Amino acid sequence: MRALRRLATTSVVLTYLHLVFGGFVRISGSGMGCGTSWPRCNGSWIPPFDQPTVLIEYTHRLLALLVGLSIAWLTYAARQRRAEPGVGGPRGVLRASVTALGLVIAVALLGMVTVKLGNHPAATVAHWTLAMTLLAVVIAAAVRTGALGGESARLQGGTPRAVRSLAVGAALAFLAVVLGGLVAKFPGASVACTTFPLCGRATGVSRAAADLQLTHRIIAYLLFFHVIGVATAVSRRASEAEAVKLASRLAAGLVVAQLAIGAAMIMSGLRAPLRSAHEAVGVAVWLAMFGAAYLARISDIGHRTSDIGSANS
Repeated sequence: MRALRRLATTSVVLTYLHLVFGGFVRISGSGMGCGTSWPRCNGSWIPPFDQPTVLIEYTHRLLALLVGLSIAWLTYAARQRRAEPGVGGPRGVLRASVTALGLVIAVALLGMVTVKLGNHPAATVAHWTLAMTLLAVVIAAAVRTGALGGESARLQGGTPRAVRSLAVGAALAFLAVVLGGLVAKFPGASVACTTFPLCGRATGVSRAAADLQLTHRIIAYLLFFHVIGVATAVSRRASEAEAVKLASRLAAGLVVAQLAIGAAMIMSGLRAPLRSAHEAVGVAVWLAMFGAAYLARISDIGHRTSDIGSANS
């Protein structure tokens, strides 16, 4: 299982980096750096890097290739070890890795559609949303190998209360990140609010753009207070696994950082470095929140299985 842990953890890191770099592609205006060619770049497998946008988009595609290869390798390795405990079966690594492999192929094909449509907002947001789903499945696969605190969470046990509260936090984090992608692509939405924490509507911006930005902020504020409250409650309960406590505290720290970066970004007039940091930390919040929720689920399942075993004996 140790080899599977390394492979799964590598897949998580590469998927996260690919998502973050995708945001940098958008912010730098490099989305069409390779033109409408796919999988080639401007008609070549290795194009001339005479423009920064070409290099940035080409690097993004190379990262996508590495993500696909790492997940394919994980799936192959899990299939080879499917007879081992924790690899095959409904809650095994193999099923999660096969799902991730299907998703990474779907993300790649949707990326092709996005390029062919010239980065149409609807296609771009759909691509972003599916990629975020892929990250969650890869995290689940890693936790099932025992990585990212999965092994200790399974042994220590947990409570249904943590599962429910952290799942709500994960849902809010997913919604906030998806809305963030929509705000970035909807005309005028990213510059619709000129003040913080309230939304001072900018002149010349449509009502729909301002409403979308405000909705994104409301979800972000709900996420902030929910995560802080849940992390505090989980950390105080002795019955929760240490891995769940650590993940929830990490999520709380990230959500505080995200709010601070968001405020600085608005006040500075949407400077590119802050926009990139905002996107990177937002994805990290989703990673941490989903990880905490999934660890809590693994802990609760382990606890209930242990109780059933004790009763039967």
